Amino acid sequence: MTSDTDKRAAAIAAVGEIQPGMLVGLGTGSTAAHAVAALADRVRAGLRITAVVTSKATEALAQSHGLTVLPFDDVPQVDLTIDGVDQIDPALRAIKGGGGAMLREKIVAAASTRMIAIADGSKRVAQLDRAIPVEILPFARAFVLRRLADLGGPAVLRATRSDQHNLLADAAFGPIADPAALAAELSAIPGLLGHGLFLDEIDATCIADDGGIVWQKRS
Repeated sequence: MTSDTDKRAAAIAAVGEIQPGMLVGLGTGSTAAHAVAALADRVRAGLRITAVVTSKATEALAQSHGLTVLPFDDVPQVDLTIDGVDQIDPALRAIKGGGGAMLREKIVAAASTRMIAIADGSKRVAQLDRAIPVEILPFARAFVLRRLADLGGPAVLRATRSDQHNLLADAAFGPIADPAALAAELSAIPGLLGHGLFLDEIDATCIADDGGIVWQKRS
């Protein structure tokens, strides 16, 4: 089976956890797009839900499927969020933000009673080592890039900007021995508005590998 087929299988399984009347958070990226499509299928079959989204791209996709999307700035709490990951380790610590929406994704995740990460089997790793996406206030660009380099994570700016019109970059730290310590160091940099280390937000994973679904809950 292809990775895209596995992404779709994981999305369908996770969307099966959505109950009538829920307010659902929808993530960003190719895997999350499968969740939007699967949720739309359930809504057409009679499920009644409302949704919030983590990016303009997901908003456009959800609305094209006929889903009711609420503005998140009016929403204090979300029942369940489903989103993809770029990497995830056995402790359910993840790197996210390949689609550039990690700041909004983290806010929606923090507001959620439960968050399910969906992925194909290639996203599972023993140790996080992918470059970490970061969102940078343009005013602080040179300063933040210097601080990232000093921490051992030289960053490459992307050509695109975030939905908030901030700069996006990817900081390559190599294998991350202590994700919590690195997350604290990143959060302490003035002008670095968000980073892609998701250490406590994910409550469960739904991963498809060659068509088989494996669930893992945070212990």
